[in-house]
Amino acid sequence: MDVKDLKQKALEIREMTIREIGHFGAGHIGGSMSIVELLTYLYYQELNIDPKNPKKEDRDRFVCSKGHAGPAVYATLASKGYFPEDWLLTLNQGGTKLPSHCDMTKTPGVDFTGGSLGQGFSAAVGIALGQKVKNINAKTYVVIGDGESQEGQIWEGAETAAQWKLGNLIAFTDLNKLQLDGYTEDVVSMDNIDTRWLGFNWHVQRINGHDFRELAIAIEKAKAVTDRPSMIVMDTIKSYGFIPGEGTSANHSIAYDENVAEKAIEELREREGVN
Repeated sequence: MDVKDLKQKALEIREMTIREIGHFGAGHIGGSMSIVELLTYLYYQELNIDPKNPKKEDRDRFVCSKGHAGPAVYATLASKGYFPEDWLLTLNQGGTKLPSHCDMTKTPGVDFTGGSLGQGFSAAVGIALGQKVKNINAKTYVVIGDGESQEGQIWEGAETAAQWKLGNLIAFTDLNKLQLDGYTEDVVSMDNIDTRWLGFNWHVQRINGHDFRELAIAIEKAKAVTDRPSMIVMDTIKSYGFIPGEGTSANHSIAYDENVAEKAIEELREREGVN
């Protein structure tokens, strides 16, 4: 897919995510919307996966360690055909296969359960090591949050992955500068996040996480590094594309209904120049 097609697909996934949460009435819109470009690029351009055979052993793996971004992951998986799109309207409801945080025991296409911050990243390190031990020619991709990066478990995983020289592990930090309690700057500053990862002997890049060209270049560079894991720090905007939540500090989880969802989609399409 070229950049134009990727942008169109990202717009579709954003609309699906907005409707999905609006139908339920509340949800983690902020951290979902900030990684839509990443999800779009990985699932439509990068990952070696097969929705008809979601458990094939030589597939690339994706772990959403920042589990509150589950709604965007679900929208992406539905768009790829892992399950019917009408499942999205069951988000968080009784008996759903799409709980608030990604659950590998419930949702086709989910490679690890997220939600307990830091644990998904540690699992990704283990998955990448397993691929290496089994000589499986595949990669593990994992996304963590900037607030999540305050967990000590992240840094335990970081030093372990470097020690084992996991060149098949490519991680992303969603640096959207906001967490549950407010701005990361006011909780624990992430200003030197690049040098922290460098200090753990990772290959590090920093990009605009909403720019497909920068994502493509960074991932290709990361894939060329085989003697250590890679971290791609993505500068993003929390709630990007859900205009009512952009630029606000209280956008981790937002309550809104279907009417607000449709209005937000209209505003997004107008901004993107789509009729």
